Amino acid sequence: MTPRRPQPDEPASQLRRIPIREGGEPLLDPLELAPELYWVPKHPVFAYPRVRLARAGLIRKLAQAAASLPAGVRLAVVECWRAPFIQRQMHARTKAALAERHPEWPSWTLSRMANRYSAPLDPRAPPPHSTGGAVDVHVVDAEGLPLDMVSPYGIVDRAAMASTARGLSPTASENRRMLREAMLSAGLTNYPVEWWHWSYGDQAWAYRGGHEAALYGQVIPEELRDREYPFEVYPEPGW
Repeated sequence: MTPRRPQPDEPASQLRRIPIREGGEPLLDPLELAPELYWVPKHPVFAYPRVRLARAGLIRKLAQAAASLPAGVRLAVVECWRAPFIQRQMHARTKAALAERHPEWPSWTLSRMANRYSAPLDPRAPPPHSTGGAVDVHVVDAEGLPLDMVSPYGIVDRAAMASTARGLSPTASENRRMLREAMLSAGLTNYPVEWWHWSYGDQAWAYRGGHEAALYGQVIPEELRDREYPFEVYPEPGW
């Protein structure tokens, strides 16, 4: 299939055109299948109980990426699968934060920008994390201390979010290059608006790579279907 010309913010209108051919691949604990991965104990921005689950295919890709990193550097996983109702709350918080900071924006601009930073619930284009095929990552040293990925910016500074952000320090630029090469070598693709967000098998992965169809649709484990979690944000996102 001829590769599409992806737009950086990957609008849902484009993702909806990609069919999902769900094969029923299971959600598994990434550390059970790939214990060399480092599970980040605390989300750097959002506070809620994360569930340590991902599609088996994604975990295998992460293991490949981790194996290609230099000695003493570990692939750090922040989150893979995310419950849809958590995603809904996250999107609402993002939209509210943007509305407060930009009261001059019309409703269509507000929705477009909110969707850029947090995927809305859409039955034809499910949020990537709800499929178990998306992952947020960075890199840490052997002791689990995060390597610099954003200096001289802060972690929630919008200027540092894009994969092609300008003005990064030499150290941050080199660490991003190291991460990017490892992830690409394993067959994952990056959401260009967020340097930390990668995919395998979801519609976004298919969109970026020109694949005919996605491998994963939204999935909700039966034991988690009716659970609710408290939801907080720290610090408030810096949009």
